[in-house]
Amino acid sequence: MDPTLPATEITALLGRGTHFEGKLAFEGRVRIDGSFKGEIKSSDVLIVGEGAEVEAEIEAGTVIIKGGTVTGNVRARQAIELYVPARVTGNLHAPEIFMDKGVQFSGACTMAPL
Repeated sequence: MDPTLPATEITALLGRGTHFEGKLAFEGRVRIDGSFKGEIKSSDVLIVGEGAEVEAEIEAGTVIIKGGTVTGNVRARQAIELYVPARVTGNLHAPEIFMDKGVQFSGACTMAPL
């Protein structure tokens, strides 16, 4: 990760109204507010915003789902965080998993190191 960027700086944004299909690999923090279908791999932070529609196999350092719909398996080296009004269908695997009261989740949860 670039030491000149503040820890909260977003390095890339797929905004509302964007549609992307394929493989996404990145460093830093990426936020998705649009629609994404495919595969996401990173050792850093992925943020899924409200209104996002993500259908992907996700492997990242930390995954923060602030809203939107995620379909697919999510694996994180550090943590997965789910906040209302997120809707997640798929398996979660991370050493730490936080789920807000009211999050819609369907799948299996495994809390163990990757």
